[in-house]
Amino acid sequence: MEDYHSALTDHVPGFITGPGQTDYLSVGVIIFLIVMILVVGNLYFQLHAVPERIAHHTNKVQMEIVAVLALISLFTHNHLYWILGLLLALIRFPDFTTPLYSIARSLARLARRDPDELEDEASVAADHPEPVRAPAPAPVAEAPPARVPAKTLHEEGI
Repeated sequence: MEDYHSALTDHVPGFITGPGQTDYLSVGVIIFLIVMILVVGNLYFQLHAVPERIAHHTNKVQMEIVAVLALISLFTHNHLYWILGLLLALIRFPDFTTPLYSIARSLARLARRDPDELEDEASVAADHPEPVRAPAPAPVAEAPPARVPAKTLHEEGI
């Protein structure tokens, strides 16, 4: 047995390892920190996706705007965008496009055009940046001869 210095104690705590041995406390702390970072990161991303989940039940344009605001707030760490996205997701905007499409289809039927033809033209217009020209209208029959306007009382001398 070696003689120890008089300031040393006989008992060494369990977290102090000897030379060449594995430090189980350090390994446990590293594993705990990695798990906690993953859990907190997952909760952060789940919280960030709340406006997108709420807006998923709205129309497509509103959902895309909310998703863009959430991404901007995620990358810039500016919480104002997240709050705006959340408020926009909670507000229900009326659907204006469905009545407008119904009016367009009704007008197409009145003009004796196929409503599916309108949708084909709309998709072509969306694919091409140049404007799509409407077909020239059919020529109108000649106008009837103009009537001679009646003379006024002043012209008749009354």
